[in-house]
Amino acid sequence: MMLAVSPSFATRSSLEEMLESLQRRDEAGNAGDKPPALPPRPKSNPRSRPPSAKRRLPENLRVSEAERLLNQEVKGEGNQKVTEVESPCVLRRSEVVEETYLGEEIDREVVDNSVPPSGSRRRSCDSGEDLGLGNFSNKRLRVWCRSPDDFWLQGQIKSTLGEKASVLLSDERVVSVRMQDLRPANPDILDVVDDLRELSYLNEPSVLHTLQCKYSQDMIYTKAGGVLIALNPLKDVNIYGKDFVTAYRDKLLCKPHVYAVVNEAYDKMMAGWRNQPIIISGESGSGKTETAKRALEYLAVLGSGGGGFDSKVLHISCILEAFGNAKTARNDNSSRFGTLFEFHFSNAGKRVSAQIMTFLIEKSRVVHVVQGERSYHIFYQLCRGASADLRGRLHLKSASEYNYLNQSNCMEIPNVDDSQKFHILMEALNAVGICQEDQDRVFEMLAAVLWLGNISFLATDGQSHAEIVHSEALNYSSILMGCSQDDLIVALSTRKIKAGKDVITRRLTLQQAIERRDALAKIIYTSLFDWLVEKINLYLTMDKGDAWGSISILELCGFETSENNGFEQFCINYADEKLQQHFNRHIFKLVQEEYELEGIHSTKLNFRDKFDCLDLFERKPTGLISVLDEVSLLPKATNLTLVTKLARQLTANHSFKVEKDGKFSIFHSAGEVVYNTSEFLFKNRDPLYPEIIHLLSCSSKHQFFSLEIQYSQSQSFIMKLQDQLLKLFQHLDSTKPHFIYCVRPNSKQIPGLFNQNVAQQQLRRCDILDAVRISKYGYPTRICIEEFSRRYAVLVPENVPRQDPLSTSVAILQHSGILPEMHQVGYTKLFFRAGQIEILETARKRALQGTPMEQNCHHCRCGHLDIFELKGVATILQSYVRGEIARKQFQKLSHLRRQDVADEMQLAAVVHIQSVIRAWLVRKHRTHLPNRTQFKDLLRQPLSAEELQMRVSMVEAELQAKEKENANLRNRIKQLESRWPQYEAKVKSLEEKWQKKLSSQIGLPTAKNNVGAGESATQPRKINGVQSPRSSYSDDSCTGSATPGCSTPAIYVESSTDDAPCRQNNGAATQITTLVKEFEQRRQLFDVEARAIADVKSSGRQSLNPVEEVELLKCRFKSWKREFGIRLREAKAKVSRMKKPEGEKHRWKWWGIKRSSS
Repeated sequence: MMLAVSPSFATRSSLEEMLESLQRRDEAGNAGDKPPALPPRPKSNPRSRPPSAKRRLPENLRVSEAERLLNQEVKGEGNQKVTEVESPCVLRRSEVVEETYLGEEIDREVVDNSVPPSGSRRRSCDSGEDLGLGNFSNKRLRVWCRSPDDFWLQGQIKSTLGEKASVLLSDERVVSVRMQDLRPANPDILDVVDDLRELSYLNEPSVLHTLQCKYSQDMIYTKAGGVLIALNPLKDVNIYGKDFVTAYRDKLLCKPHVYAVVNEAYDKMMAGWRNQPIIISGESGSGKTETAKRALEYLAVLGSGGGGFDSKVLHISCILEAFGNAKTARNDNSSRFGTLFEFHFSNAGKRVSAQIMTFLIEKSRVVHVVQGERSYHIFYQLCRGASADLRGRLHLKSASEYNYLNQSNCMEIPNVDDSQKFHILMEALNAVGICQEDQDRVFEMLAAVLWLGNISFLATDGQSHAEIVHSEALNYSSILMGCSQDDLIVALSTRKIKAGKDVITRRLTLQQAIERRDALAKIIYTSLFDWLVEKINLYLTMDKGDAWGSISILELCGFETSENNGFEQFCINYADEKLQQHFNRHIFKLVQEEYELEGIHSTKLNFRDKFDCLDLFERKPTGLISVLDEVSLLPKATNLTLVTKLARQLTANHSFKVEKDGKFSIFHSAGEVVYNTSEFLFKNRDPLYPEIIHLLSCSSKHQFFSLEIQYSQSQSFIMKLQDQLLKLFQHLDSTKPHFIYCVRPNSKQIPGLFNQNVAQQQLRRCDILDAVRISKYGYPTRICIEEFSRRYAVLVPENVPRQDPLSTSVAILQHSGILPEMHQVGYTKLFFRAGQIEILETARKRALQGTPMEQNCHHCRCGHLDIFELKGVATILQSYVRGEIARKQFQKLSHLRRQDVADEMQLAAVVHIQSVIRAWLVRKHRTHLPNRTQFKDLLRQPLSAEELQMRVSMVEAELQAKEKENANLRNRIKQLESRWPQYEAKVKSLEEKWQKKLSSQIGLPTAKNNVGAGESATQPRKINGVQSPRSSYSDDSCTGSATPGCSTPAIYVESSTDDAPCRQNNGAATQITTLVKEFEQRRQLFDVEARAIADVKSSGRQSLNPVEEVELLKCRFKSWKREFGIRLREAKAKVSRMKKPEGEKHRWKWWGIKRSSS
């Protein structure tokens, strides 16, 4: 583990000694060059104690002249060419060097090549009075010098002569370099450090050398004070994954890493700073997207309650990359929109929800792609990875056949399989809950955008109007958009103008028709992107009501410049200026403001504050945004109108310059950019034509366009962007952000190649050295006086009485050995230099632990006191326990008594219930109606209207069944009475036959007896002239009760065993007829009861239980069915016995005597 080298205790090098001697000589010779007096301290608050008097720092903390050369500021771009002037390593500009001490103001100013005015304390490096190294020619000092190709080279000073020094480079070349162009080099042990504050010499070449050494070892993260520098490795490095996540979460690793930044933000949120944003910035191609993805990967694990949320975040990143990223000249996976990914946590540290906000998506890339770049990834993935069925439904072709994609002649990305990416995207869409139907509609909209680009127009009427060429592109576009061809043609080729009450339709020109088509394609894609973000937010939303704090990850498009910079680059660079000012505010301005408010004397660092560039954009009413918005409102304004007005309004601003051919340039904090204003007004207006609104609203897939249709057109695009950024940075200003600055190591995207010039330009744009310097030479640790005295109270000596927090804090500092130059006392806070708080923590830990003897005595004393205290506590506890036991026993006995009483009452209730049930069963199975007294008792029972209606319906059903049964009996009696004369005639005929054969057969008395026996089996008998009651019932009464709940006695008609075969047939037929009639009656009765139960159920009556009634009806039906089946089988047996062969029937006489065979 490499140790940090403190600037106060490090061994001074020969170069430092040399510069110190020169400084003493200059101070003695030039009294006028002394720095001015320090500014007066701010007025103290009457309620607080003024700070202690300022103590001068020791001489060994002086900022060396060589370290201060990097503080010069160059007007214009940071990358300047090197020209050989008296030496091969002399810069083209004049540099102003100012030698100061810590506690004095560092004033860096750009001056002309002229000699500074007399009396000034600034001295030019060209004067030759500051770096004469002749006395140290025998010392081989390690230094940095700049080569003609603008690279820093390391070497050793061989000799010095006047203002020049001979430097031996590592390739054995000797060059002559001016002394002011040298920078001291750090020892080899400091080539690889985790924090740039650990460097003994903090200068530009040393920082670049450290980054290059670490980059060669795949160590891409480096701390720069409060900023994390992340170099883009341009390849996969083995510093991510579950093992590293666990190590940083458990604080087993402490090296700089994006995981460490997220973990620090989480710890601060749990400590009370509820909102912790992580801002990821850098140029295009610096690896911001990948860094943000790694931060999301770690953040998804923190506070995880399970459910695979980390995989959900990866799926969401995959979707956003496919629809929002594209290949550019600098980056194969450049994010073309800004993202704010916000995680909400509860006060217990558990994640409760998440949300995504997007900014500034590049619309023009949908319809226009420059040479060597690609449109959004999703188009190429869809064309390469779609299945055969999907390709058929979308009528897809290869990507090279679509005009929106083949403009740049770049269809593929090296080492990237678009087909495989599409399958991964399909899995991600399924994982975030987007159904198959919505996925099909999304792909239909994407295919519609591609086919819209293939729609062509034909100029007619002398080039004054445009006509759409009918082709497959027009047909497929209308089908995929869910509209008719006629509606699409009207929307793309005509416009409606309202003149009074009349509406006039006019045809568009060729250029207007093309703009209308491209506008429709852009609206479809941006609406689809917003719809996807909305779906993802619904998927991530859980319960915001429990949100206590949040951690946000902000990624905005970085500074961008190209050969032809248009409106998109203008908006991106404006957002980058806002972000740079936010960085300067939190890293430099707020720190120095706090020093001034607390009365702290420290080095005031004049960093490069390019506020005038941001003011150039936002000043009202003469700023760029105000003028652009004003000119956009003029219907006939052109780009020349815009440039003319800008030149008139902004001529006095040094950050703005008018160029030729309708162009202007802006000196951004990252460099000068020339903008072409040819499409500024059109893109800023961002028109949403009424014809397109009508077309989209009538589409069958209008749900994708609801947000865009409702979008307000009252503001231009740049004004909407300004409002979005204003709200975003107002929110960020109220938080304590964490910064990650991504650096592009080279411009060719070659892994392992570190270009010093490319990295140097990016570090200068972000003022990384100033950020490290203010953290190293300032007071990065600040703590309230009250909190300090409370936490480190154990360090107060025993002989010092406890006083107010300020006196206690001063005593602690004196007793702990913190040097006066290592801290300062403010009005309400204590300020410490880097590393001092660790000394206090170590002393506090040692004081809490103490020596072994002191610990033993303390433990013995505490043990005795604890024993006496425990005895008293045990006695009190025992009394409480005994009382509790007695109370529980008493409650148990009382409970037993109450249980006995309850058992007796329960037994009585059971007996009562059983008696009631038995009585109900008896009443249910009684065959006669209750008497008058019982009926009155029943009436006294409270019955609901539903129960009464149920019973009435059942009684009516039984009454109808009885009436039908009586009608059948009366019909049967009439039939028997009608047959009676036939039986009498038959008897008479038989008597006549008997008389004729009396002589040959048997006597008359015997014949009469036989005839009487046969009649008794087939006709009813009369007793004393009245028909027998037994025969008054029909034969179907033998089946038993015809009414449920009642018992009708079965009546059997006696028959003689000597009946003739014809009478047997009549009896069998009668029995079968009776069974059929009974079946019909029973069926009608059961239908009536079932309908009555259904009526009760449909009416919603709660007093009767339809389920129980249905069960009772089923039981009655089953019992009748069983009895009916037995009688039906008996009847079938009788019929089968009577079926005899025809040859046998004629051989028997009616009286049972067999005929003779003759």
